Amino acid sequence: MQYKRILLKLSGEALMGDRQYGIDPKRLAEYAKEIKEVVEKGIEVAIVIGGGNIFRGVAGAANGMDRVQGDHMGMLATCINGLALQSALEDADVKTRLQTALEIKEVAEPYIKRKAIRHLEKGRVVIFGAGTGNPYFTTDTAAVLRAIEIDADAILKGTRVNGIYNADPEKDKNAVKFETITFKEVIEKGLKVMDMTAFTLSEENNLPIIVFDMNTNGNLLKLVSGEKIGTIVDSK
Repeated sequence: MQYKRILLKLSGEALMGDRQYGIDPKRLAEYAKEIKEVVEKGIEVAIVIGGGNIFRGVAGAANGMDRVQGDHMGMLATCINGLALQSALEDADVKTRLQTALEIKEVAEPYIKRKAIRHLEKGRVVIFGAGTGNPYFTTDTAAVLRAIEIDADAILKGTRVNGIYNADPEKDKNAVKFETITFKEVIEKGLKVMDMTAFTLSEENNLPIIVFDMNTNGNLLKLVSGEKIGTIVDSK
């Protein structure tokens, strides 16, 4: 296997499926099946999910809401998504733990690095909710931070496109895909991979980011098995 321990970053919007908002149980079940296949190969999996399918703090602030309040609402949205994914994984017989950066002890463990690593070593999937626990930081930043803390081999950013392009492939049919690209090139070309805080944190810690299409069945397993799926961003 190419990787021993990964951090999978999923957007909240990905959980909507074909819906306009909320959570699509069918999409959750598909993701749970994909993740289970990887876990059964002995790969340790941690997950960070966004909350954009329920609430975005930035959007709330744009409409006059206090940004800190809005961001805390967004963090709680990620916990709802985390609970939903946990339920779907356990329905698929995958042992799972939800750890949150905000303490909600009745429904999840507080985030403790050593506990998270112990769960991973025992073959449990660990879902990290509530972002970093701080306003003004995105779940992309939370994903990079947690990946560094648990010593993950890579961040796998699941999207609906199969990598990074020089233009939006959904709008420009002539868009060209990058197989590999450096952190420096992404910044120079002004490509959107993650927010800049997350991206520079990943670069400083030599943590590769792989952007791939999570909605194509089998892609996750192929990627961790070493097949060329998506686009790799690293320092080389």
